[in-house]
Amino acid sequence: MNTSPQITPLSWLMVAILGLTWGGTFMVTEVALAGGMPPFWLAASRIAFAAVLMTTIWAIMGFPLFSEKISGAARRDLMIIGGLSSAIPFSLLAWGQQYVTSGFAGVSMAAVALIVLPLAHFTVPGEQMTPRKTAGFLIGFVGVVILIGAQAFETTGAAFETAGRIACVLAASCYAVGSIMLRRLPAAHPIGLATVLLIIGATISIPVALAVEGPPPMPSPQILAVLAFLGLIPTAGANFLRVLVVRSAGPVFMSLVNYQVPVWSVVLGGLILGEALPKSLLLAMSLILIGVGLSQYGALQRLFKR
Repeated sequence: MNTSPQITPLSWLMVAILGLTWGGTFMVTEVALAGGMPPFWLAASRIAFAAVLMTTIWAIMGFPLFSEKISGAARRDLMIIGGLSSAIPFSLLAWGQQYVTSGFAGVSMAAVALIVLPLAHFTVPGEQMTPRKTAGFLIGFVGVVILIGAQAFETTGAAFETAGRIACVLAASCYAVGSIMLRRLPAAHPIGLATVLLIIGATISIPVALAVEGPPPMPSPQILAVLAFLGLIPTAGANFLRVLVVRSAGPVFMSLVNYQVPVWSVVLGGLILGEALPKSLLLAMSLILIGVGLSQYGALQRLFKR
């Protein structure tokens, strides 16, 4: 897929929905973990549930996928993207977050944007780095670091903390590389493509969960409902939107979601769980908005001229 990115009002809406959805996922995930669901099986369950749901929809539509026969290299890339999009980063984060602060994990996810930027410059047409775009992403990243605060740099003292930090950074790198590769696939039906990626993710994550944690525990009805929600909204629905955004607006634009997620996580924690909002919230949000404005100045101009 070699056409230049097309950023529309719908692109902005989808990115905003993704930021809100993934920002609120942390609270729901904590409920499942507190209810006795092991982290690797939590990841595998949500991917598998999403894969079953999307396969049902895909079957009703007649299994559309690529509009023409694809090469062996494209099939190989499809398999790699399936792992990089969900199974591998979910597993890395599940393991790594046992040993690092949540603040470090949040900063790692925000770093996706900074990883995508140079990769896209060399591999995706129309996504070249410019001083303004680079400055915008750096300012946005500083905003995320300020929002999270000192917790991003605190140590847990865990024996595997260094390995845990590496796992979080590798997870961020998986998302970045997966987005670049997804953009470069041949033309495909978005629902078919999103479904195949989830099926691949499920075939990877389930054996990993079995190997690491053994047979899955029998969840309570409440935890089953939580898993169904995680599979339906932040996995199936969000994966479909992610495919649409990357394929149309490009991986650099998609990476803006990673600056929103920590903000929504903090705001929703305050509104729903009654957690104290940090004093740095307004400053951090201002920097993030300035960064987004700088990095996407041209797209914003076109948006407000409509």
